[in-house]
Amino acid sequence: MKLSRHHLAALAAFLIWGFFPIPLRWLAGYASGQILFFRILISLVLLLLLHGLGRRAAVQAVWRQWQAAPPAERRQLAVTTGVGGLLLTSNWLLFIYVVNQVSVQAGSFAYLICPILTALLGFVVLGEKLRPNQWAAIGLSALSCLLLGAGAVKTLLMSLVVASTYAAYLISQRRLQGYDRLVLLTAQLLLAALLILPVAPLLGAQPLAGFRDAHLLAVTALLSLGFTVVPLFLNLYALNVLPSGTVGIMMYLNPLVSFALAFLYFGEQATATQVGAYGVILLSVVLYNLAFQPRPQPTNP
Repeated sequence: MKLSRHHLAALAAFLIWGFFPIPLRWLAGYASGQILFFRILISLVLLLLLHGLGRRAAVQAVWRQWQAAPPAERRQLAVTTGVGGLLLTSNWLLFIYVVNQVSVQAGSFAYLICPILTALLGFVVLGEKLRPNQWAAIGLSALSCLLLGAGAVKTLLMSLVVASTYAAYLISQRRLQGYDRLVLLTAQLLLAALLILPVAPLLGAQPLAGFRDAHLLAVTALLSLGFTVVPLFLNLYALNVLPSGTVGIMMYLNPLVSFALAFLYFGEQATATQVGAYGVILLSVVLYNLAFQPRPQPTNP
């Protein structure tokens, strides 16, 4: 298969996200809420600049869509965008905490299991159908969780919470078909910024002190531009042409790179049970993505 620009864009996006723990660990001494506050703020400013400089037509199109939509659809869009903002903010906060305070392995496991957990939520919430091999993959994922939980219950629970918040976010966004996702993401971050400001002290964030911290500002600017806005833009560019299933399979590059970093760069250790659990989840990923062709039916002579 020849790799197009869109394939390369998707691969680049997930490769970038795979290396996300490295700059995030540069801020290990900061409160998770402080990192979250400035990541949201700087990402929001960058997205507003992007829309203002080159995507005004997309913003205007979303506004016209919303005005022309029936009242029920407008309410659903407002509620789903708000809920999405809360879920995304929670996911970012939890992931920052897990990578910096628990382990890179825990954060990687969360995003390795997330697509399968999303499929399960899609079945429960949206009534989406699952093939037998996908049910088997979900069962193997549950087995991997049991193996991990046998030796590290806290790590497992943190991974599941991170995965659950992002899976719930993805499920909520499936109800927003037909709208520009980058514009909606900007609206979600705007809501997140408005919500996090009054509760910043409760999250350990100190905005005034942060604005005087050159190291914090530099690293969060890198996280916002290089590890948020750029890969998001690349991912959306790829999704304009590639099937979502193709991009979904590429998404596994992200946690696999992070796993490699955990052991080779950060020097983390894993027990034999944990290695077995990681092997089971990898097997479930392969099984879940197998595409079985229906057996051809005989034709009449």
